[in-house]
Amino acid sequence: MEKVKVAFQGEMGAYSHIACEKLFPGSPIKACPTFEETFKIAYDDEDYKIIIPIENSLAGRIADIHYLLPKYKLQIHAEYFQKIEHNLLVKQDAELKDIKYVRSHAQAIDQCQKIILKNKFKTIVSADTAGSAKELSKTKDKSTSVIASKLSAKIYNLKILMENIEDESQNTTRFIIMSKKVSQPEYDKNKKYITTCIFRLKSVYAALFKCLGGFATNQVNLTKLESFSVKNTFDQTNFYLDIEGHIEQISVKNSLEELGFHTTSLSVLGIYEASSFRQKK
Repeated sequence: MEKVKVAFQGEMGAYSHIACEKLFPGSPIKACPTFEETFKIAYDDEDYKIIIPIENSLAGRIADIHYLLPKYKLQIHAEYFQKIEHNLLVKQDAELKDIKYVRSHAQAIDQCQKIILKNKFKTIVSADTAGSAKELSKTKDKSTSVIASKLSAKIYNLKILMENIEDESQNTTRFIIMSKKVSQPEYDKNKKYITTCIFRLKSVYAALFKCLGGFATNQVNLTKLESFSVKNTFDQTNFYLDIEGHIEQISVKNSLEELGFHTTSLSVLGIYEASSFRQKK
């Protein structure tokens, strides 16, 4: 595998950290406190690639990411789908009878409600999963557990009291791999591609309806379309768009040209091979 400098948002042991290790084994990995700092690292140093979670199969889109995409205009090189396996971690000398509290990110807590309700744990919402494990490792508290990854247990010397406690076994997060370098694969008719764009519509009647018409006419499938407001306004909206296909395909090219007629701005953030995960049923 390619060895590059890699960065992610969160503490070591986070699910993004696991994605980094799987995608770029042996590469130096940097943990960043915020998504903003993660994007800025790649913007300032083109040798960095960043691994960013963009959506989860249960929780939907990841907050903040859509606002940073148009700000930094980094290029998407690939996508990666990772199954999320939550575990209940405790101090090495703690047992189930000792546990009164469970601490983790709000989404992790929401995704493990069955085990929490069964054991009548009181919940404590934290900034992230691995950060919760890190904080617990600094204490002697046997009454608190955390929901985090097995990697977090290894890094912070915690005991895995219960494995795979998520309510839904198909809990999956989609990550995008980004950098400042522009990289566009040559079109191969035997491969499937995703093209990702961000655009802002003209403020005219039925603009969204008109811009989507080109995709229908050219038979291009949209796999994701999300709106997010322009900061400090209520009357302007940006859209994030994933479509199936490569920009060298005439159908995709014509669709994007039609889209351009109805927008005030249009940026292609990446053209990359579709993950094989998309083919799974």
